[in-house]
Amino acid sequence: MNALQAVTRHRLFWPVVVLLLLLASNLFFTPGFFSVEVRQGHLYGSLIDILRLGAPLMLVGIGMTLVIATGGIDLSVGSVVAIAGALACLQISKLGDQNALGGVLFALLAALALGVALGLWNGFLVAVLGIQPIIATLILMVAGRGIAQLITDGQIITVNSSPYAQLGAGYWLGLPVAILVALAVFAVSAVLVRRSALGLLIEAVGGNAAASRLSGVRSRRIVWLAYTFCALTAAAAGLMISSNVHSADGNNAGLWIELDAILAVVIGGTSLTGGRFSLAGTVIGALMIQTLTTTILTIGVPQEVTLLVKALVVTAICLLQSPAFRSRLRRRRREPSTPPRAERPTTREKVTA
Repeated sequence: MNALQAVTRHRLFWPVVVLLLLLASNLFFTPGFFSVEVRQGHLYGSLIDILRLGAPLMLVGIGMTLVIATGGIDLSVGSVVAIAGALACLQISKLGDQNALGGVLFALLAALALGVALGLWNGFLVAVLGIQPIIATLILMVAGRGIAQLITDGQIITVNSSPYAQLGAGYWLGLPVAILVALAVFAVSAVLVRRSALGLLIEAVGGNAAASRLSGVRSRRIVWLAYTFCALTAAAAGLMISSNVHSADGNNAGLWIELDAILAVVIGGTSLTGGRFSLAGTVIGALMIQTLTTTILTIGVPQEVTLLVKALVVTAICLLQSPAFRSRLRRRRREPSTPPRAERPTTREKVTA
């Protein structure tokens, strides 16, 4: 196998190619798409916007990757996003001075702590009680929206807090804070799962939970940890989304983000059956979905067909990424077009001749 074949067969090759094609296609509609400007020491441009708007999906996708790697799934991340944003905005709205840094930090920590508690609940249902992950997390997916609306009393809570707004729309060292937070979470997660035995344990549990348990791996703790971390990243994404719009909407915040997160994980090369996973692939998948959304809006596709276009593109990416599909295409390309064989004469025809 030469170097070119090694590159093309890498699990991230096709996602990166499609991401680059999506970015390049915007040049036909927006000539200055790749231009990045510096205004008042801050970076601005379409590429920066894609990274900033895609940061919440990156956070949710990173947590979802570890859950799927254990052979599970978490459908409740959208509800956790709504609950965390609702609690933080409610606490900040009750402050006498919404710009008080101490009060804002307390609201952030309370929302993150609630996210951890919700993750512990999901992990308890899956790891301890043995409920199927799709059912266990579906409970919180449905109930979580009700909890978020109870926190907000069915209203949209609007806040005017400069420290809180920094999380989703602020800048630090010229870059959006949202991007820096997403990169920090990715870096910490990558170090924990690739520079320690945690990643191997997660892959062992996802590959064969029974065998890993018999070999001494505490699979329940690993599964519990994965669901807790996933809820924590979802809560952080909820804070980022609500701070970006200065409000909390318990009904619409984080709606269907769980599906985008699952798509990002699958595009990144993580198998839905568990086992091997790729955090870098998930980040690429999240950027691809955000770029696709931006491209669809740029070319003027009607809002009604946006989800259909996204589904078709994601389906094509998954097919290109499938080894079975690619091998079948290669076999068809290599098969020569053989003309129909002439019928051989029968024994009676030979004797007559």
